[in-house]
Amino acid sequence: MDFQTLLLHRYSVREYLPKPIEEEKIQQLLEAARYAPTAANRQPFRLIFVDTVDKKRELLKIYDRDWFVDAPIVICACGLPDQGWVRGDGKSYLDVDVAIVMDHVSLAAADIGLGTCWVASFDTSVARDLLRIPPEAEPIILMSLGYPADQKGDKERKPLSEIISYNHW
Repeated sequence: MDFQTLLLHRYSVREYLPKPIEEEKIQQLLEAARYAPTAANRQPFRLIFVDTVDKKRELLKIYDRDWFVDAPIVICACGLPDQGWVRGDGKSYLDVDVAIVMDHVSLAAADIGLGTCWVASFDTSVARDLLRIPPEAEPIILMSLGYPADQKGDKERKPLSEIISYNHW
């Protein structure tokens, strides 16, 4: 599908079909992540793809929503602070880099018929423990991944006049 259609097609899926994802599609998503731009091309991230089949109870301790573990895969996107680029004023671009990577994954998933949902409100300490995330990594985003069983609803978006300025604020 063309890019504009893809942007309108992608939505936050909260109901998944009990259907496994083909390995070929997983590989496409891995490549989308690998080719995502990061500041200074540092690629300061690690993605953990978790098969939910035998881990539903554990994953519910990280984020307590049934729809989340009904997805066949959950991705935990971790940042590697020591590897990230830092601007001259001290601003780390780690969160930006991880968000760009996951946006690429999300859009690539929608393009091949899969659905995703970003999750930021999760228990990072439980995630760290259950997914054996080392101290030098920071869990930043969880994303459910699977075939959608729900339908996209209409979301209200602000008018351009409220979010865009030209030449000055």
